[in-house]
Amino acid sequence: MTTSPRWRSVLTPAAMAAALAAAALASGGTVYADDHATPHPPYPSKPVHPAHAPQPAHPAKPEHPGKPMHPVKPEQPGKPMHPVKPEHPGKPAKPEYPAKPVHPDKPMHPVKPEYPAKPVKPEHPVKPVHPEKPVKPEYPAKPVKPEYPAKPVHPAKPVYPAKPVKPEYPVKPVKPEYPAHPVKPEYPAKPVYPAKPVKPEYPAKPAYPAKPAKPEYPAKPAYPAKPAKPEYPAKPAYPEKPAKPEYPAKPAYPAKPAKPEYPAKPAYPEKPAKPEYPAKPAYPAKPAKPEYPAKPAHPEKPAYPAKPEYPSKPAHPEKPAKPDYPSKPSHPAKPDYPSKPAHPAKPEKPDYPSKPAHPEKPAKPDYPSKPSHPDKPSHPDKPSHPDKPSHPDKPSHPDKPDYPSKPTHTKHQDKDQW
Repeated sequence: MTTSPRWRSVLTPAAMAAALAAAALASGGTVYADDHATPHPPYPSKPVHPAHAPQPAHPAKPEHPGKPMHPVKPEQPGKPMHPVKPEHPGKPAKPEYPAKPVHPDKPMHPVKPEYPAKPVKPEHPVKPVHPEKPVKPEYPAKPVKPEYPAKPVHPAKPVYPAKPVKPEYPVKPVKPEYPAHPVKPEYPAKPVYPAKPVKPEYPAKPAYPAKPAKPEYPAKPAYPAKPAKPEYPAKPAYPEKPAKPEYPAKPAYPAKPAKPEYPAKPAYPEKPAKPEYPAKPAYPAKPAKPEYPAKPAHPEKPAYPAKPEYPSKPAHPEKPAKPDYPSKPSHPAKPDYPSKPAHPAKPEKPDYPSKPAHPEKPAKPDYPSKPSHPDKPSHPDKPSHPDKPSHPDKPSHPDKPDYPSKPTHTKHQDKDQW
């Protein structure tokens, strides 16, 4: 038994926690008699760790040079001026919501009915006697294995130091029982929805105009003939493999005995009828939604230049009239939810003893060196391939018309100055 101050600080809280847990278990009846009024005794605090040594101060960083000013964009004649952006009014004040209604207690669960007595199980018949297994035939003697060369002697494994004894942890306290759940109410039946109307037939789709013919590309030039491959040196002849020895013939397996007949399964008893649940209480009306402040008005946008006239698109067929769908049925009002029971307070976690130090790892033994492999033969040089011919130029596409330039938006005005 050690008398160091570290072990004394660890063992003292452990003994105190064990004594407190034994006292709590012994006086369990008095605790539950007071309806969980007395709280758990406080656990001892952890030992104070020594303060860290003062660290040297970091060297001061040099000041960062200031950024250069952005260049002022010159005014362009012909472009409209953007209006000045108004100041942001800030976040509106949060409205006060009405207080939540107090929910009544839920009804109790229905009484469980008495189930009928279970039938007596029939006695199983006596199992049949298994027939005697046939005698195994004698297998031929195995061939004598050839003698292998002796393996090299490995160095002896070092002796590891003994591990320290694991300390005993304190006994965990017994948790209190949770309160019983309330009875689930009976819900009303769902309403029957009316039949959906028949979908009308849509008109036929118009035919698209024919696509223009593709332009003819010039013919590809012929590729030059590939040069003949050089002759590679002949591969050296490998030594012949030795012939494998013949394995002895395996004996035939004996016949398996017949499977016995099992007794018939007994019938299950009838299940009792399900009890009826109580009616669901009516839900309270929802509170009125508060009025939020109006949003600020946006600035007027500048006038854009006139758009060019594009060719008119073909007229699409008229869409059929949308049928009148039936109105949705009104749902019943929701009932007041009961207040949830308060959960018991959780006990504080006990102080565990510190972990023991791991033993030092043994030194790695010197293993024998690996054998050296013979040098591999060098591969023959690869033949040179001819250059690929250049492809013909593709025909140029017609130039697109120049569209009028759009003015920059007030939102992206700061991006153009960069």
